Amino acid sequence: MGLSSSTQNKRQIFILSGQSNMAGRGGVKNHRWDHIVPDDCKPDPTTIHRLTANLTWETAQEPLHADIDKNKTCGVGPGMSFANAVKDYIAGVIGLVPCAIGGTAIKKWAKGEKLYEDMVRRARSAVSNGGEIKALLWYQGESDTSSKTSAQSYKSNMENLIRNVRADLGLPALPVIQVAIASGEGKYIEVVREAQKAIDLPNVVCVDAKGLELKEDHLHLTTTAQVQLGHMLADAYLAHFG
Repeated sequence: MGLSSSTQNKRQIFILSGQSNMAGRGGVKNHRWDHIVPDDCKPDPTTIHRLTANLTWETAQEPLHADIDKNKTCGVGPGMSFANAVKDYIAGVIGLVPCAIGGTAIKKWAKGEKLYEDMVRRARSAVSNGGEIKALLWYQGESDTSSKTSAQSYKSNMENLIRNVRADLGLPALPVIQVAIASGEGKYIEVVREAQKAIDLPNVVCVDAKGLELKEDHLHLTTTAQVQLGHMLADAYLAHFG
């Protein structure tokens, strides 16, 4: 069900993008989600909204990416925990724009590729009736740990992505909060992590997921870890951009 347009000009918008740990796999086992929603991730219909795949606004609730990363089973990610943690410090309504797709290497997010263009299209739609894009939250890189070439080119690819998003949205100083990966599909995890921590562009902040609890697959964050990550992203946003 769509929400009234009266709140749109006050909406403070956050883009959620990357791969599966941003889409959320918390509470997913054997392709089923356990439907356990921690208090920190509970919906707030008056304050936290979500842009659907059909580009309409609705009350945000877990799993935020269910109609976006639709070929996988989504569970709890960091988005709702983040939004609940920042809502008291932000004037107006929060608009979350989920864009993450599991299993995607950064080359899939290059300008001209479908995932990139979909993200930009969704971000533009989110502000088409007013509102302001406050930040891009980015958690991706696990799929770039299998190849030495991919890992070594991660820094330049990520910096290009940031520059392109800022240019295409007309927001040259758009805040970007990226997550340094805690896991990976291959042996070059540290190469990607070092690249993520070395991004040297203004208004780019890195939070480190290393040490957060992983599921039995040693790849995806647990529900508890996703709640923690949401708070880490919120702390970073409020400290640097709030």
